[in-house]
Amino acid sequence: METIITIIVDNKSDNGMQGEWGLSVLVQYADKKILLDAGSSKLFLTNMKTLGIDVADIDYAVLSHAHYDHANGLPAFFNVNDKAKLYIQECTACDCYAKKKIFRKYIGIPRKMITRYSDRIHKVSGDYMITDGVWLIPHKTEGLERIGARELMYRKTKEGWKPDDFAHEQSLVIDTDKGLVILNSCSHGGAANIINEVKSTFPDKNVYGLIGGFHLFNKSEAEIREVASKIRDTGIEYICTGHCTKDRAYGILKEELGDKVNQMSVGYRIVI
Repeated sequence: METIITIIVDNKSDNGMQGEWGLSVLVQYADKKILLDAGSSKLFLTNMKTLGIDVADIDYAVLSHAHYDHANGLPAFFNVNDKAKLYIQECTACDCYAKKKIFRKYIGIPRKMITRYSDRIHKVSGDYMITDGVWLIPHKTEGLERIGARELMYRKTKEGWKPDDFAHEQSLVIDTDKGLVILNSCSHGGAANIINEVKSTFPDKNVYGLIGGFHLFNKSEAEIREVASKIRDTGIEYICTGHCTKDRAYGILKEELGDKVNQMSVGYRIVI
């Protein structure tokens, strides 16, 4: 059974279509179409039309995590698709901020999205199967709030500001002919952590690939090479990355991991 994954929105575009800071990915699996994220604007609709994809045909939508550059297109999605549920982690809320010196800037989902589209949104917890061969897997690695503090990302809670532990982030996992393929749009919890989370969740299955951003645009060369080493240690065979990885880090990953690393861009198709 062939699985086709198409990059709808990414920072990078080499074929005349427009890109933006954000990510949107379409997965065609069996007879189902799954949209992962909708970028930071309505651009995904334009790109899908150019690619010959009918948004109304999408069966399921998934939000990878609660940041604007993945969620801001979702209200437009709801307006043109009247059947697909949006799957989010149950703790997803309008509470994500980035610290800028003494200020905190809101970087979360559209503020009224959850209440306005409550009939279209399905909150999940734990490991969740959307349909046969397709799962949502939350983080299971402890101490991720240390990453939030390092990245100056916080959540606004009733108890005050707390470093983001990325409990709102989830991996979309697809069972393909080559093994499990993980899609995690920013991998805030750490690319190698995410691979190992999925490996431990499915100990009897081969984890073939990881597709998504790795949030390396703000990392030093040494940190990027360490990430590459940890990815190599997982034994994963295929990587396609872009968005918050950006070009400099991609080049270093390519040096370290060679042909297993591929560059995503708008319109890029992965056939598995």
